[in-house]
Amino acid sequence: MDTVSFPRDPRLRAGLELLGWIVLAQLAGLLGSLATFTAIDSWYATLVRPELAPPNWVFGPVWTTLYTLIGVAAWLVSRADYPDKRPAYAALGVQLVLNTAWSFVFFGAEAIGPALAVILVLLVAIVANIALFYRVDRRAGLLLLPYLAWVSFATYLNYGFWVLN
Repeated sequence: MDTVSFPRDPRLRAGLELLGWIVLAQLAGLLGSLATFTAIDSWYATLVRPELAPPNWVFGPVWTTLYTLIGVAAWLVSRADYPDKRPAYAALGVQLVLNTAWSFVFFGAEAIGPALAVILVLLVAIVANIALFYRVDRRAGLLLLPYLAWVSFATYLNYGFWVLN
């Protein structure tokens, strides 16, 4: 029986690894969107929106881009020659879980206050993830800065929804 082996061509192998990290990050976003889709046209549409809230169509492209950057950053970490990457991977996992959990708390449970608590913890996790990725590969840490900026903005929005509703 023939067995399937991972490609030996280093460029193809690197490309497949990059794709794998991006898909992993996008899966976290896809999972979170399961809670979001059903609430956008129902519960969320009834909320008073904070002043700077962008139109709903903005969120999909922004999150797709951010999850791609997260995947690329993780790939850079995976390829770095660094003695112990486990803390960086753990931070990545924690922040992806928290990001997904926020969607289920805010949209799924329609719990704006508890979602604010989750996103505040998420911000701390992202900062830790940036620091740990930066230690392994500076580019990887820097690639997470737009994610930190967006989640900071999302925290403002979450707080605004909480105050207004």
